[in-house]
Amino acid sequence: MRNEPGDFGPEFVTPAGVQAWLDRLRRARPAAAEGDAPAPAVETRTPAPPAPDRAVLATAPPGRRVLPMASILATVALALAVWAASGFYRVQPDQVGLVLRFGELVETTEPGLNYHWPYPIEFVLLPRVTAVNQVKIGNGTVMQMLTGDENIVEATASISWRVKNPSKFLFNVYDPEGAVKLAGESAVRQIIGLNPIQSGLSDQRQKIADDAQSLLQRTLDSYDAGIQVTQVQLQRVDPPLAVIDAFNDVQRARADQQRARNEAEAYRNDVLPRARAEADRVKQEALVYREQALNKARSDAERFNALQASFAADPDLTARRLYLDAMEEVLKSAGKIFIDPSGGSASPIVPYLPLPAPPTVLAPQAGAQPVSKATP
Repeated sequence: MRNEPGDFGPEFVTPAGVQAWLDRLRRARPAAAEGDAPAPAVETRTPAPPAPDRAVLATAPPGRRVLPMASILATVALALAVWAASGFYRVQPDQVGLVLRFGELVETTEPGLNYHWPYPIEFVLLPRVTAVNQVKIGNGTVMQMLTGDENIVEATASISWRVKNPSKFLFNVYDPEGAVKLAGESAVRQIIGLNPIQSGLSDQRQKIADDAQSLLQRTLDSYDAGIQVTQVQLQRVDPPLAVIDAFNDVQRARADQQRARNEAEAYRNDVLPRARAEADRVKQEALVYREQALNKARSDAERFNALQASFAADPDLTARRLYLDAMEEVLKSAGKIFIDPSGGSASPIVPYLPLPAPPTVLAPQAGAQPVSKATP
């Protein structure tokens, strides 16, 4: 079979059609052999092709019409336009566009409307770089961990992270979330293993979480994962349920011990300053008394030396002066003084007694009228 221009589908060749084509070929050969001689006009009719057999027509596929060339070109042009327009893409504010050409990163685009060569030459990836992701280590279940003092605690933790470098995040790590989960669990176990159980149950829990975050960030940086860890939070750190009652008793005993220690510290802080102040006062008084005693002893020694020198020069006069000084010191506190007239003095001395103090005159009250003396 063959294809004819006027027919969209194939045409079946029959024996009758082959015979008609042979006859037409034989009649065309003598006309070509006559050369340039004019030949009478002979009306020739091209024999119509024989009608195909009805059985053949019944088995032939249905005919189709041929599309014009302009329609085909228009269709191709429209397809090319649609393919070229598929290269436009929009990057959202929380995204970064990574353009890949035949699988190789060639460009990083910012938020907005951008263009790349259509697929399959180039395609774009749009990771979210501002969203904070959260993952729980151990799928949120309680995990048992060994502490630094060889105790067992049950702990759960959550890790918050975001994309720091989109290209490293997409191409350097096969499963970023799984990497964060495994590395976070390893970091938490290591930090808890370096601290005693009391640290995880007290106010040092935040310090353990910060140390685990630093260790996890260093681990992810060594993987070149392009991930920034924003927070590691220890949600629960408790002893196992089988021993939690005994552990609570121990905690209460430690709390009582700490309370008694605090009370003793408070008593010490109250007593010691007062005792030190009293000791300083006694020391100062002793120093003052020592200076006074030393000065008095020095002055007495100097006075005695002066009297000794005076007594050596004139014993009677010195003895008389010592006697008078002694009597002056004795009589200074006497209330009554008696003078003996037989002392051998030239003029007699009238003996006397010290008079009592005069009575106190009360001042007149305000508003009182003065008493006038009667006139004789």
